[in-house]
Amino acid sequence: MNISNKYKKNIKKKILLLSFLLLVMVIAALTGISNGIESFDFKKSFIAFFSDAGLQHKIIWELRVPRIVMAILTGSGLAVAGTVFQAILKNPLASPYTLGTASGAGFGAVIAIFLLDADFLYKDYFVAGSAFFFTMLSSLIILSIAKIKIFTNETMILAGIAIMFLFSSLSSLFQYLGTMEQVNEIVFWFFGSLSKVGWNEIGIASVMILLPMPLLFKWSWSFNLIAADDESAKALGIDVEKVKIFGIVCASLITAGAICFTGVIGFIGIVSPHIVRMLIGYNHRFLLPGAALVGASLVLTADTVGRIILPPQVIPIGIVTSFIGVPFFFYLLMKRTKDYWR
Repeated sequence: MNISNKYKKNIKKKILLLSFLLLVMVIAALTGISNGIESFDFKKSFIAFFSDAGLQHKIIWELRVPRIVMAILTGSGLAVAGTVFQAILKNPLASPYTLGTASGAGFGAVIAIFLLDADFLYKDYFVAGSAFFFTMLSSLIILSIAKIKIFTNETMILAGIAIMFLFSSLSSLFQYLGTMEQVNEIVFWFFGSLSKVGWNEIGIASVMILLPMPLLFKWSWSFNLIAADDESAKALGIDVEKVKIFGIVCASLITAGAICFTGVIGFIGIVSPHIVRMLIGYNHRFLLPGAALVGASLVLTADTVGRIILPPQVIPIGIVTSFIGVPFFFYLLMKRTKDYWR
């Protein structure tokens, strides 16, 4: 078999794997629509989905479908952002959380909750807007520090860790100063939840998550070269600094859109890229869409598990993703070999 045929066979294999991951996501979505505090079989869910009346139709369209759509957006967004951060920084632990962007979002939410009255009409939107603002601010601080220090990967990671601790400490301070009601609301936001999302929130999040993605997919070849070696990428005509800056800005915007309405949902940005690397490899043409599908499937699964494990209680999705993510994270640490991450 010549090189051309081997390449074509390899591409077909990756496309088949992506198709399989898409099927897994669809199954996870259908399972989420059918299951919850009130569960239906697939046949009843299918009928209720396309009917125009009845309690089951109302439950599916007003409660479950918005959760499913937001879970797909959030999971795919966090996974793509994590993949981009790991490629740019050449670090397997890079994610929206280790770089401080999620901590910035958390502090923004805390500030809004602390300053606004509980009965303020548009409080949820102000909380989301504040989380978005501080997410982008944390990214701007990291980029500014990296620019001053000649834009090294180590500088960005260390700056991200410092930002993470700074915003986490400030969030803890405001929790200490807040009332019991404010503290409860802050803690619930940090748990992560899809319970408050509706079509308006989905529309806003869709713009922030979906608009930057085509640009990141377009840069997949650049990410391949940068993940291997900056000097080789420069030698092949890639403007490494430009790709890194705009890649981080786009990934931060996606992160902000993913968590500003849902709160903190951990481990998706770290775990999803590693799962796909095990299945598909390092080519970002397939790694980025694969990570998006895996991230969406993980969040869908976590949301469904959180709704059915202790009914009528709904376990916040951030707690469930941590239970899923931590064992897999330790598995990665034990399984990882020298050539696993290049």
